Amino acid sequence: MKFSTQEEYGLRCLIRIARFYEMDKALTIPEISRGEGISEHVTAKILRALRLGGFIESARGHLGGYTLARSPQKILIGNVLNELGGKLYDESFCSSHSKGDLLCTVTSDCSVRSLWVLIQKSVDDVVGGMYLSDLMNGDLSKV
Repeated sequence: MKFSTQEEYGLRCLIRIARFYEMDKALTIPEISRGEGISEHVTAKILRALRLGGFIESARGHLGGYTLARSPQKILIGNVLNELGGKLYDESFCSSHSKGDLLCTVTSDCSVRSLWVLIQKSVDDVVGGMYLSDLMNGDLSKV
């Protein structure tokens, strides 16, 4: 099981921007890119997705850059991951591979489906109660 690079980089960029939230300071693409060791092109692509998802805002000009759209205590990590890459397992996966019926085309009883549903539920339970502020503090024991 893997999380995408976009999800990893997106969370890192979001945390970097969040660290300046209280100072009301905007960060530019070059600043974020250098700080995270990600190319400016990839950083711009990720920031666009985060902006369209409503997690960050952008401003042009001399004092422009990227800031959080709301406080880190109000940004759910589950929502961020869903915006950046979607779910690990989506129910539509089986319907697109089983010609629309409920039975798996590979076997008559798809036991693997229940495993993916359980894994997705577990991930959703964890990230659905985790906020950006939790990641910023680095103490996930309270989540």
